[in-house]
Amino acid sequence: MNANRPALVETELRCGETAVEAPLACDAGLVFIGRVRTPWLERGQCPRRGDLEGPLCRLEVDEIWRPALRGVSAGAMIQVLYWMDRARRDLVLQSPRSASAPVGTFALRSPVRPNPIAVSDALVVEANESGLLVRGLDCLDGTPLLDIKPASCPAWREPS
Repeated sequence: MNANRPALVETELRCGETAVEAPLACDAGLVFIGRVRTPWLERGQCPRRGDLEGPLCRLEVDEIWRPALRGVSAGAMIQVLYWMDRARRDLVLQSPRSASAPVGTFALRSPVRPNPIAVSDALVVEANESGLLVRGLDCLDGTPLLDIKPASCPAWREPS
């Protein structure tokens, strides 16, 4: 783990929440393609959802994957997939502050989930050789980047 980032913190369970013992075995292997740079260092600072008018964030793409940025330009809407590496992974029932009763994890957008994969729609403000400046994210600084996809079918693609 990077010494500059806080370790996973198991938060106290709220009334009605249920945790399980998660399996140790992995079924899939993922490759991080870079890191997300945001102004937020603690979970409580992160917005609940990204805002296209929000602060600039940077998608730092590892050198080996940079050629894959070709064709991404300012003004494009993209989907950013990232791994919420500091989230709990063991809750099956959660008690959101705004709910009157516990809710199943799969009914929520909470970062607490068995596979903490997040997706945000983002607006590309600038594209350059090392990554993208975007607006619309909601994750902690240093979050591992999984993938970048166009939000819709690129204009150059022929309809099927």
